[in-house]
Amino acid sequence: QVQLVESGGGLVQAGGSLRLSCAASGRTFSTYIMAWLRQAPGKEREFVAHITWSSSTVYADSVRGRFTISRDNAKNTLYLQMNSLKPEDTGVYYCAARKEYSSYDLWGQGTQVTVSS
Repeated sequence: QVQLVESGGGLVQAGGSLRLSCAASGRTFSTYIMAWLRQAPGKEREFVAHITWSSSTVYADSVRGRFTISRDNAKNTLYLQMNSLKPEDTGVYYCAARKEYSSYDLWGQGTQVTVSS
């Protein structure tokens, strides 16, 4: 079983950058598809990006070209580099994990990102 702990959130001005990290415990981190999802106030949780064990990536249209997801399997850590942040990027960012052909069933506690205009 993998446990996930996010860090790196905070308050930043529009146009700024943040890097989120997700530390995973457990020896099978490299076998999971890892993702970032976010939830803005009053809205449903939405997909941001995912990365497979072979580092193949998929991004939501709203963040493509601004955000970069990456993973370091040796450190059991997932990252999200967020550049050119916009106020609409504000929300709680969650790290999640799943096996292939499964739904996301492992979640971190979330980290708050607030982008001021």
